[in-house]
Amino acid sequence: MREIQSDIAIIGGGTGGVAAALGALRMGKRVVMTEETDWVGGQFTAQAVPPDEGTWIENFGCTRSYRQFRDDVREYYRRWYPLTDEARRTRSLNPGGGWVSKLCIEPRVALAVLEAYLLPYQTSGQLRILTHTVPTAVEVNGDRISAVTVRDNRDGEEITITSPYFLDATELGELLELGNVESVIGAESQAQTGEPHAPTEAQPLNQQSITYCFAISNHEGENHVIDKPKNYDFWQSYKAGFWPDKNLSWQQTHPITLETRYRSLFPKPDSDAWEPLWNFRRIVGHENFTPTTPDVSLVNWPQIDYWLGPIVGVSAEEKQKHLEAAKQLSLCFLYWMQTEAPRHDGGNGYNGLQIRGDITGTKDGLAKYIYVREARRIQAEFTICEQHVASDLRPDGAEKFADSVGVGSYRIDLHPSTGKSGDGSDGDNYIDVGSWPFQIALGSLIPVRIENLLPASKNLGVTHITNGCYRLHPVEWNIGEAAGVLAAHCLNRGAKPRAVRNDATELADFQSLLERQGFELDWPVLHSV
Repeated sequence: MREIQSDIAIIGGGTGGVAAALGALRMGKRVVMTEETDWVGGQFTAQAVPPDEGTWIENFGCTRSYRQFRDDVREYYRRWYPLTDEARRTRSLNPGGGWVSKLCIEPRVALAVLEAYLLPYQTSGQLRILTHTVPTAVEVNGDRISAVTVRDNRDGEEITITSPYFLDATELGELLELGNVESVIGAESQAQTGEPHAPTEAQPLNQQSITYCFAISNHEGENHVIDKPKNYDFWQSYKAGFWPDKNLSWQQTHPITLETRYRSLFPKPDSDAWEPLWNFRRIVGHENFTPTTPDVSLVNWPQIDYWLGPIVGVSAEEKQKHLEAAKQLSLCFLYWMQTEAPRHDGGNGYNGLQIRGDITGTKDGLAKYIYVREARRIQAEFTICEQHVASDLRPDGAEKFADSVGVGSYRIDLHPSTGKSGDGSDGDNYIDVGSWPFQIALGSLIPVRIENLLPASKNLGVTHITNGCYRLHPVEWNIGEAAGVLAAHCLNRGAKPRAVRNDATELADFQSLLERQGFELDWPVLHSV
């Protein structure tokens, strides 16, 4: 078995993994990073999710490197795309014009920018990236991880990675499970967390829905209807007890009020239907390009949220069953839109909808990887709960964390999950409540026992509830970058992460380092979101 040694090993090359690598590489450390697909970047790329960001992201609320990424993405469009003069002059260019974000972009553009950041370090040998690679075993000696075994999914080759520090940047918190690291899955009980929105009893298999996203463009007068998916008859008739209609419909639940709301694909004349879905996550806006480029919309809508079963804490067979079912749901929704969906202008079916595998880099047109909203989470020295950030529980703002390593801003937004509704049917409805702009506590990055493992994704010390606001792109980036800098700092100082947190002088030195590297540790203005 081949062996690779590094200063810092990052298992998982998603949003947090890339940010962790950049943080460690800036400090001169040798890094090896693995990635399950062939695209690093996670939510931005392989999962094909335009960034969900806080209200003030253009001015503050992220690290300097994240803001640089956003600037470089816009510059990439200006340098390489045939933009209109107006679009080129727009400082806050939104290439897709989608209203979910101030920066709706194509996955390949995000990939190009991220790979440009990493390539010089690869050329110098300071960084090694192992793509198509997944962890299969974790060796633990006492309170330290000594090695992680990974497997190349193309040829089955196994590699042992040894390192003083391991960062778990996997999408599902896989190192925690493989290494029997103290961790939590699903929904904790009210007795465990004291959270008003927690269930009365713990529900480990109650986890946020997963989604296979895909991109589409519309070409009237053409026929791009896909073959009828094998599970279409099931999804054509399936209706969850808590949902207002079938998944294959334009009806959905309002996430805050839980009232039924009606959508359409395009604007519907003389209609009181809620906003059309087309512009929700549009990643190519025709008005920004010359000659005119057809719109491309990224489908990450409630209709394709899959809640019939979890993929964490179940057998490999059960996980694969739900992943395949989630794929089928997305394909079935596409087929329904193409053939049966009520049109905004009368009639049924949009035959001209074309799934864009060229956008997502796949043959079937779906994203390379499932969009993951909730992972296995560490049992941490400090766990961030609803009462620390929820605006209805804290009239004067989120709790101040003296050990802050960053900031974030988003509502507590939990999509339908894999629990049981009150009527016993599969799936549990939205939990969506306001939260204040918040800080990321260093204590939430410190496992209760293991000394050389740090979370670098959505697997930090949050609850099922607060995962709902700590899971978005800029926050995951901040978590990962903080973990990468912390590991490098500990190597330089010969200190353990928990000692950095619990010694006032060490903590002050580390926070000063973060600020010099462009981390924002507190909010200049507090608003509820």
